[in-house]
Amino acid sequence: MDSILKIGHRGAKGHLAENTLESIQTALDFGVDMIEIDVHRCRSGEIVVIHDFTLDRTTNGSGEIASKNWEILKELKVGGAYKIPLLTEVLDLIEGKCSINIELKGSNTAKATCDVVQDYVENRNWKYSDFVVSSFQVNELFEARKFSEKIPIGVLSKASVSEAIKKGKDLEAVAIHPSIGIVTKDNVRQTKEAGFKVIVWTVNEPDAIARMKEFGVSGIISDYPDRLVKV
Repeated sequence: MDSILKIGHRGAKGHLAENTLESIQTALDFGVDMIEIDVHRCRSGEIVVIHDFTLDRTTNGSGEIASKNWEILKELKVGGAYKIPLLTEVLDLIEGKCSINIELKGSNTAKATCDVVQDYVENRNWKYSDFVVSSFQVNELFEARKFSEKIPIGVLSKASVSEAIKKGKDLEAVAIHPSIGIVTKDNVRQTKEAGFKVIVWTVNEPDAIARMKEFGVSGIISDYPDRLVKV
């Protein structure tokens, strides 16, 4: 059996404030193969690393990220102590240490994200194979695919693996990313037979991690990447 990719969810979300450089460093310290992060495009155009469409849950700010300039966002605190990072800052931190799964959360994120990916491939020590760009928003994935045939794409799903496979074929994706709630041994097999990796999220409990290993998934995204070390 191929080794299972150990993927830190928003860094090491179970240990430290999500989507921060400090949380990502913690995941790196645990020896992950990949970091998963979420991105939005802010008003001034930068790609920022944060999960929600609004600032209220994770920061001391308020309002929609898409309506804020980077000058404002960079002054906010996440979890009372940390900063919202730019995508470029995350790439600088993990360069040469592991690969990255960039989830396109916000609208109009595809092109700006792909611009960054292309820049890092052409001018830094990155390869296209170091990236996966994923999303629930199929229109954003088609924008990414239009931008480049080389960027690996992952299709997120929390409803139907078979539908995700259909979309994956249309997008020439490399992976399907199902929620653990819809994963079965059978649809893992079907997905792999269709030519896709199976990257499952969010798997935190030891028994669930063991079950996903038994099912033969390609990768596991966890808030507690330290629990994946024995996988």
